[in-house]
Amino acid sequence: MPLKSCCIYSAGVFSVLLLILGISLILSNVFPHFLQSVVEKEVVLENGTETFESWQNPPAPIYMQFYFFNLTNPAEVLDGDRPAVVEIGPYTYREYRPMEQVSFQDNGTKVEAVNTKTYIFQLDKSRGPESDLIRTVNVPAVTVMEKFKDDPLIANLISSYMKSGGEGLFTTRTVGELLWGYEDGLLKALKAFQPQLDDVFGLFYKNNASNDGEYVFFTGQQDYKDFARVDKWNGKSSLNWWTSDECNMINGTNGASFHPVITKHEVLYMFSSDLCRSLYAVYEGDVVVKKIPGYRFSPPSEVFANRTLNPANTGFCVPADNCLGSGLLNVSPCKQGAPIIMSSPHFYQADEKFVQDVFGMMPDKEQHQTTLDINPLTGIILQAAKRLQVNVHVQRFASFSQTGNVRTVVFPVVYLNESAVIDDTSAKKMQVIVVEQNVVENIPFMLIGLGIILGGIFMFLMCQQKVPESTYAERQPLLSS
Repeated sequence: MPLKSCCIYSAGVFSVLLLILGISLILSNVFPHFLQSVVEKEVVLENGTETFESWQNPPAPIYMQFYFFNLTNPAEVLDGDRPAVVEIGPYTYREYRPMEQVSFQDNGTKVEAVNTKTYIFQLDKSRGPESDLIRTVNVPAVTVMEKFKDDPLIANLISSYMKSGGEGLFTTRTVGELLWGYEDGLLKALKAFQPQLDDVFGLFYKNNASNDGEYVFFTGQQDYKDFARVDKWNGKSSLNWWTSDECNMINGTNGASFHPVITKHEVLYMFSSDLCRSLYAVYEGDVVVKKIPGYRFSPPSEVFANRTLNPANTGFCVPADNCLGSGLLNVSPCKQGAPIIMSSPHFYQADEKFVQDVFGMMPDKEQHQTTLDINPLTGIILQAAKRLQVNVHVQRFASFSQTGNVRTVVFPVVYLNESAVIDDTSAKKMQVIVVEQNVVENIPFMLIGLGIILGGIFMFLMCQQKVPESTYAERQPLLSS
């Protein structure tokens, strides 16, 4: 066989082989499995590794923003009008949350640590200083009135004390006082009769430079899906559903527990100490963060739906059978009896009634939704925003003249936005991984493409090879002389 013909037929054979190989690789899913196995080996909490360093000291800067609702018509509210509020903020804090007192257990399959959180005020990212004044509900007073509303004698004594001290249903305090604490006159007076009572009040009192206890995490050494998943918190199993008195349910860390290779059908479980409960998030759509592809997950409306829409939420009615409606969660048992109610900012996804009860509420999905953007291959959080609102249940108490003719209302005090975006250094590393992923995953298609090209060349050369023979035959005489 001539050398030229041999090359032509070799091209045809290679074309078929490349097509078969490419299609086989796609059907067998070899390269995605290979990528997954590489990632699985990387996501293990092992001392000295880059993964461990990122877990111990998250490189992405975390910011906590607070937006207060300043009451503009206190006198009218006491006369029965609906509250009118103006959002003031943000007041921004840089959040540091390193893992401390780290020690490995059970041959490296588990690691013990405490997660200390510290907040440092960032004036350049804030509306103003911490000394800005905010008029809002007097939470200590409302709490005390709620506690003694059915005891006429004590209620009368407390009401008289409040009158003499000029205290009422509303108070004006600085941002710093409302967040981190101030000495309250009423609580201080009650402390004389109840020494165990704390006379300092703050929405996030004792939360700065503190931790919420000891965690035991799985390292992922035995199973990559257990990477950074909580095994125990303060000696109690994460699998237990705890009582309302203990007010904690752990299905992940103070944030979320993820594993590599996230699918769109994944249900992500998170623990929120602010809500005293676990939440779940579902896939919402694809996103791109710093040129890195990701899946966006967010809590569906069913998470805060009333028990009529979601019977599974009946257990969160506190006390029993006292369900406030969709979009609200009573966390008073977690807050020493203070009538605190949590919701999404501006009552997003809550019953329209709560939005209409307060003038100034403007719920918006983009601004007020809790979201998690995760790279599907590595499970790394690209961007996250936890958004929650602190409200107070306000109502008229006949025993306390300070409540006037106030209507029963869920009064918004402040909402927080705890957010983080992957840092530039980590993003560049992730961008390289994305490029490598695209190249590796496209190898089968490259092989198929090359096979098609070789097949085309083979067909062209075969046609060219036959043309000269037919032309030569046409030029031969029919009869020789």
